[in-house]
Amino acid sequence: MKILVINSGSSSIKYQLINMPQEEVICSGLVERIGLNNAEIHYKSSENKINEVLEIPTHEVGLKKVVQFLLDDKIGVIKSTDEIKTIGHRVVHGGSTFSNTTIINNEVKDKIKSLFSLAPLHNPPNLEGINVCENIFPKATQVAVFDTAFHQTMPEVAYKYAIPNKFLTEEHIRVYGFHGTSHKYVSEKAIEYLGIQNSKLITIHLGNGCSMTAIENGKSIDHTLGFGPVTGLIMGSRSGDIDHTIIYYLVHNLGYTLEEVNDMLQKQSGMLGLTGFSDLRDIEAESAKGNKECQLALDMNAYRIKKYIGSYAAAMNGLDAIVFTAGIGENSVLIRDLVCKNMDYLGINLDTEKNNLGAKKLTEIQSETSKVKVLIIPTNEEVEIAKQSYQLVK
Repeated sequence: MKILVINSGSSSIKYQLINMPQEEVICSGLVERIGLNNAEIHYKSSENKINEVLEIPTHEVGLKKVVQFLLDDKIGVIKSTDEIKTIGHRVVHGGSTFSNTTIINNEVKDKIKSLFSLAPLHNPPNLEGINVCENIFPKATQVAVFDTAFHQTMPEVAYKYAIPNKFLTEEHIRVYGFHGTSHKYVSEKAIEYLGIQNSKLITIHLGNGCSMTAIENGKSIDHTLGFGPVTGLIMGSRSGDIDHTIIYYLVHNLGYTLEEVNDMLQKQSGMLGLTGFSDLRDIEAESAKGNKECQLALDMNAYRIKKYIGSYAAAMNGLDAIVFTAGIGENSVLIRDLVCKNMDYLGINLDTEKNNLGAKKLTEIQSETSKVKVLIIPTNEEVEIAKQSYQLVK
């Protein structure tokens, strides 16, 4: 079965066409900078690779361009849109309504829309991608895979906030968690690799957005992101954990509006606020030149991760492995080194040589004396979305 996976962001569309259940990626690509004159579209199959710069004013135009590539006589991989039986969509926030992968109908779309306020940067373009695909692929089954679904196994002691009970019972304010498709994918790979029946893992997803999950016996039991995707680790432009009285101070003492504070915490904070750079590669390069702000920001970033490793190891009363994944987790030698340094009390010891080599596949990078496995596992959220979509519709 050919499944098209769509990850529709605010100004981008990631896509993969995957043959299931073989998990064979037929083609993949990215449409970025939608709405700008210099938008880019990337298309890659086993035989062709294309990069174009052109004007893509809307998501609909971008998806139609993708379909042109898929159907092209010379570079295409399908003869008709009817060959695509299922389309799997990433939807960031499912709230308390969705704990499983779901076939999309009008009621599901209305629910996704009702959650716009909880994920204003993500759910609106997610829904836009669904609407566009319904028009382009009217015969395909549309499936929603929610980032929050994997974390629905968290116990109440972990997901409930210490605020009046009515806010949970009446307003469903709780920890939801995010990056669920990534954490699920790499944790399953780790459990299969380790070959142990009862496992205690910490998965560390580090990209522009960052999160960690405590996973016991394959189930999420705690997670760093909460009601929205801002808490926990220091991210590219998001603050991570912050004392809420700072928000009160900014509004009542310094004259900021709530909208300005929210914008600052989501778009102007994190590594960007600390250094002036949001790309970790730039920060590492500046740090190597002696930039003190960048050096401190990297140390702060790693320190926050270390704190959560300690707390999650305590919560699970043990630890078999930690897993680094996503763009930074898979590629930053320095961050992995800073995180694992001076962690021997928890049985974590890194092999410097193995760490420096990096990895494009599942790789162990701990020393021979380490009691805890340290793994790099490249994530593939699109394959995970295709897998869940296939399991639902087959």
